Amino acid sequence: MSIKIAKELADFLLEIEQRSQFHAGYPYNLSCDYSAITQFFQYLLNNAGDPYIEPDFGLHSRNFEQEVLSFFANLYKIAEDQFWGYVTAGGTEGNLYGMFLAREIYPNGILYSSQDSHYSIPKAAKLFRIQHSVVNSQINGEMDYDHFEQLLSKNRSYPAIINLNIGTTVKGAIDNLDKVLGILERNQIKDYYIHCDAALSGLILPFLDGAPQVNFQKPIDSIAISAKFIGSPLPCGVVLTKKKWVKKVETEIEYIGSTDTTILGSRNGHTPLILWYAVQTRGCDGLAKEANTCIDNAQYLFQQLQIREYPCMLNKFSNTVVFQKPSQKLIKKWQLAVFENWAHIVVMQNINRKKIDIFINELLQEEGLLDNAEDFQLQPVSC
Repeated sequence: MSIKIAKELADFLLEIEQRSQFHAGYPYNLSCDYSAITQFFQYLLNNAGDPYIEPDFGLHSRNFEQEVLSFFANLYKIAEDQFWGYVTAGGTEGNLYGMFLAREIYPNGILYSSQDSHYSIPKAAKLFRIQHSVVNSQINGEMDYDHFEQLLSKNRSYPAIINLNIGTTVKGAIDNLDKVLGILERNQIKDYYIHCDAALSGLILPFLDGAPQVNFQKPIDSIAISAKFIGSPLPCGVVLTKKKWVKKVETEIEYIGSTDTTILGSRNGHTPLILWYAVQTRGCDGLAKEANTCIDNAQYLFQQLQIREYPCMLNKFSNTVVFQKPSQKLIKKWQLAVFENWAHIVVMQNINRKKIDIFINELLQEEGLLDNAEDFQLQPVSC
């Protein structure tokens, strides 16, 4: 390696290390250690084709992928003989897959999604040429159910394809599955497909006492979960659906000795290994502890802002704290996500109370609410 290449890599490493210290606006768990499996990165791992069919190609991680999928199937309460899924490149691919299946099942269906849905949902509508009806959102980011019913009632003769947000991108709001099911029943709509975008909250809600129950014991058809909460150096996620729906899209591919059932052809074989390692080393107990800690710390941040009457919002069972947009200096330093006059911090495992204290300190200084940072004392709050 030349001196020039070595220097460029060293400089980039330092830059990433520094940025990682103040990464607060986007939902990524930066507190993971996968050094135990880095040895596999010197090998090609390609999970092309169906995760449950042994292909002619031998360099893959299908056994690990299947174990990961079984973990998620158990978490979302669907029997082994009834579910199908695969490890995706992230939440967007999971959403695309759900919309793809829905379009194949109901070619003339109308897609309903709220204004606060992830941008991958309208993208899917364009890609798959699905008629799309946008539902208004409430102030907290949750679907406006009255508006949904108004739109639905005008199109009773068409199947309904519904995207439910299990934690919206900006405000962390959770659409109410039971209310949506009630509206479908009230309007006598029997042909429907429900996809749940649980990109972030999909690995939080199952571990919180009193949280809404969203799983396959209710009539959902697919769910997309990102690895953001579990943590991965490579973007990835999981999509789960009912096995019977996949039969509508599978195609035999002689070239790889498997069936084509996924969005992508070649699929990353290292990400299933990463997810498998995370599940094996942390398990449900470890993930539950992390989920509850993140929720508690989000409450702590929210309440510290409330004490100082700084405009803010936090949805129940969410780790996304929304607040009035601060200075550009703070936005850039803390890599905050901004929208209109608001910003947010997604309280992940790497956002502990010490880091929250530092942020609030700097926020108050920037807003002129604090003369001297050294004089600043946080008020204790019971969460």
